[in-house]
Amino acid sequence: MDLLIIFISAAVVNNFVLIYFLGICPFLGVSNKLEKAFSMGLAATFVMVLAASVTWLINHWILIPFNLPFLQYVSFIIVIASLVQFVEMFIRKISPTLYRALGIFLPLITTNCAILGLALLSALREYNFIQSVIFGLAAGVGFTLALCIMAGIREELDLAPVPEPFKGAPITLIIAGLLALAFMGFAGLIAG
Repeated sequence: MDLLIIFISAAVVNNFVLIYFLGICPFLGVSNKLEKAFSMGLAATFVMVLAASVTWLINHWILIPFNLPFLQYVSFIIVIASLVQFVEMFIRKISPTLYRALGIFLPLITTNCAILGLALLSALREYNFIQSVIFGLAAGVGFTLALCIMAGIREELDLAPVPEPFKGAPITLIIAGLLALAFMGFAGLIAG
């Protein structure tokens, strides 16, 4: 039951994008087409699960035993950058068209504050290894969910008669705000 609560909390109740406002750059930049948003979400989820696993191991096997918690930021950023390079090489090899479609946003996963936030929140909440992995998976699922909802709405808006002053960024930010308000309705459902 504890793992289910962590999953629901990270994916929906405390969604990284819509509640914590982490990962806004890819949320706004890649959410124009559903396929691209889903692919970016999967790549970010993969990196989040790996980052949660590896940063937990580094934190509990190296940083805490040697009393080096001040190196969390540096070590977590190095781990995340390495994982993103791995994912980028993998996607380039498996699907060159997807690699080109994601463009600059794939390497930007390295600087995605949602992934660093995931590693730091996992350490702060003192999750065990399994809880950290579930937290990473749930955060990735929530990130993908937010991206796909936004992409679906933006695809529909392409066909809608949006007033000229609201086309582009203004309507995108309005929709993002409305989505954040909708997800705030889950606040208090699960603590943490």
